[in-house]
Amino acid sequence: MDWLALTCRAAVVVLLFLPFGASDDRLVPGKPLSPGNSIVSDGGAFALGFFSPTNSTSTPTKLYLGIWYNDIPELTVVWVANRETPVINSSSSSPMLSLINTSNLVLSNGDGSGRVIWTTTNTATTPGSSSPAAVLLNNGNLIIRASNGTMLWQSFDHHTDTFLPGMKLRLKYNTRGDHERLESWKGPSDPSPGRFSYGVDPTTFLQIFLWDGPRPVIRGAPWTGYLVLSERPYQQANTSTEVIIYWAVVDNDKEIYVTYSLSDGAPHIRYVLTYTGEYQIQSWNNRLSAWEILGNWSSLKCNLYGYCGPYGYCDLTVAPIPTCKCLDGFEPASMEEWSGGRFSMGCRRKEPLGGCGDGFLALPGMKSPDKFTLVGGSKSTFEECAAECNRNCSCVAYAHLNLSSGRSEGNVTRCLVWGGELIDTGKLGEVFGSNTLYLRVASLYVAYGKTTKNNTMRIGLPVLSSVLILLCIVLAWLKFKGKIKRWRKRKSLSLDGIGTSYELDEGNRHHDRKFPFVRFEEMSMATHNFCETCKIGHGGFGKVYKGMLGGQEVAIKRLSKDSQQGTKEFRNEVIIISKLQHRNLVQLLGCCAEGDEKLLIYEYMPNKSLDATLFDDSRKLLLDWSTRFNIIKGIARGLLYLHQDSRLTIIHRDLKAGNVLLDAEMKPKIADFGMARIFGDNQQNANTQRVVGTYGYMAPEYAMEGLFSTKSDVYSFGVLLLEVVTGIRRNSNGQTMGFPSLIVYSWNMWKEGRADELPDSTIMDACSLDEVMLCIHLALLCVEENPDDRPLMSYVVFVLENGSTTLPDPNRPAYFARRRIEMEQIREDIQTSVNSFTLTEIEGR
Repeated sequence: MDWLALTCRAAVVVLLFLPFGASDDRLVPGKPLSPGNSIVSDGGAFALGFFSPTNSTSTPTKLYLGIWYNDIPELTVVWVANRETPVINSSSSSPMLSLINTSNLVLSNGDGSGRVIWTTTNTATTPGSSSPAAVLLNNGNLIIRASNGTMLWQSFDHHTDTFLPGMKLRLKYNTRGDHERLESWKGPSDPSPGRFSYGVDPTTFLQIFLWDGPRPVIRGAPWTGYLVLSERPYQQANTSTEVIIYWAVVDNDKEIYVTYSLSDGAPHIRYVLTYTGEYQIQSWNNRLSAWEILGNWSSLKCNLYGYCGPYGYCDLTVAPIPTCKCLDGFEPASMEEWSGGRFSMGCRRKEPLGGCGDGFLALPGMKSPDKFTLVGGSKSTFEECAAECNRNCSCVAYAHLNLSSGRSEGNVTRCLVWGGELIDTGKLGEVFGSNTLYLRVASLYVAYGKTTKNNTMRIGLPVLSSVLILLCIVLAWLKFKGKIKRWRKRKSLSLDGIGTSYELDEGNRHHDRKFPFVRFEEMSMATHNFCETCKIGHGGFGKVYKGMLGGQEVAIKRLSKDSQQGTKEFRNEVIIISKLQHRNLVQLLGCCAEGDEKLLIYEYMPNKSLDATLFDDSRKLLLDWSTRFNIIKGIARGLLYLHQDSRLTIIHRDLKAGNVLLDAEMKPKIADFGMARIFGDNQQNANTQRVVGTYGYMAPEYAMEGLFSTKSDVYSFGVLLLEVVTGIRRNSNGQTMGFPSLIVYSWNMWKEGRADELPDSTIMDACSLDEVMLCIHLALLCVEENPDDRPLMSYVVFVLENGSTTLPDPNRPAYFARRRIEMEQIREDIQTSVNSFTLTEIEGR
């Protein structure tokens, strides 16, 4: 969404009723808080107390209860309790904040009347809440906590004008109209709610708006389904500090919300809605000793709501100043106004529509217009969405969103249709938040790409099309004829004929192990002509089928004919696995290579892949701690064999839960060696321009620079180890308390001394906590930023087999390294190296 990529700064400069005394980080019954005292968070970042937003120090003084930054010289309020009802501080009355035994905070006027000015509304009756405490956390969140640790209320659920890291802006599914907004101050010295608000629109599907009263000022694009988004780095003035903001969207059965976190070592960052109606992001600059504006969502006039008029759009891809343009097939309604920089009249069609027979033009990289209607179910297909708009002659556009949801029902789709003028459209380019808009235009425009009455074009184009079609037919016939000749020359191949000189020593075609080849006809019979009922899975290079060969159950991987790298991965896997023999590596039984068909035959693994069991709530109960620990040790032994004990040093390069298979006894076997590389005896590392693997498992030095070694596999093993212990996918933001990845979540829990809360709840009753903590410790060592600091697999296996009480403390995980995936380069690599990636999700680093 563009609302995430743009930013804010609104410094709230106030004169505080300066505290002359301070307590600890909590408030307990019987010990109220009065003006002149404050509660300071455990880390010293925030303070809670009374403040006055005016320059007057005379009495009586209007006071507010609020939270402000405690560790910077410019005192800045981030939360206010009694925004509309200030209390008076005078010689005869002094306000007081008390925590009462009903587990509520009560702010009273202190004049003896007992009049309540503000109170929390906690109604929970939790065992252990008879001795509550109000605690100010170091992220600025004030919470009320029962004696058993249950959180009963938090200030993060009651927004004012500031959006802090870890806060949520949400729209709950099960509560109608229960949405949250930031509300600006009324003025620089008046914290009461002002004209402007910012939050999720309750009437449409997760669009963020900035409102001036009821009038929209700016709108963000509808959510397109991403779960994690890394913003571009922000560079502070006069410093070398680089800030990366990680946005996350959490979508579950109860609620959907957005939150964000910061890169390691970032200064204070906050989003603020100012009293002037600007939504900004600001960063505290220690050198300047001031808040620095990093960006302003409200600063682009072109991006204001409806600024470009009906059927106009704001082209945000134009640098340095975005400008209004007309959608394809449209022209300015008034050239005079358009030339004068006034766009409210918008655009009109160049060619009138001819009725329902008109076509649709695909406009990629667009910010979808406002005032759409959701049609169809949550599982509607693109074809159903297109048909919905096609059969409705008043439908002017449609868009289909395929949302990778974190909800229990899995992926969700949305069909958006427009029946009136298209308002507030934008062009974002190929970035997160953009979508393809299908616009109804005249048929002639769809056919030729533009409307024209030039007879030469109308006659010439059909003639040219006919010539091109004829040429394509001739080329296709010649290509087919060549394939027939090649097939006749080579109905089958020997292993020597598919040697891998690019992986082995140049020119070495000697293979000392006989290897069975099976005819394609037999493979087809074994799988009932590769019927769908025999299919048991699919991967980046083809589908996997279950079959019977010689009375034995086997798994047959059939490489896709469309895979440009299929031959290379095929021969790589044949050569490598044929030379490997280990109980924790999958056994290759044979292969087939006839014409364009390439197939691999493996031993059949009845319990499928590790991820199919580990992340399935109905099957994960099969994985008690003893089984998981044995799986961990088996994978480690298999990697050790590849790295050290086999005749060849082999780097797997795609170790992940999906590439670990489980046999009938739940013993693990590492599979899929299509990406593997062989090292020489004295080789320590290598470099490649062809990066392959799965993001989230890939070591950053490999993903960013193409450098790989045995330590690349060690990193992948560390990520996999965390998944096995926690039962959480590496990129499942919905289960990591808003942190952008499992690595970040685990590291933060470790730093806070809460690593014992990481294990999967299904194993807690019967697990050995010492073994679990040992695995977490090892995992964090494996994912360290510096490859040299990561342990060898020989050390990992030794520790897993024998235990250890002297492991070194882990350093910062590689995820926190300030390495950034250049999106343009990744897109280029994908376009030029189809199927070379197993690219499941791009996570910000």
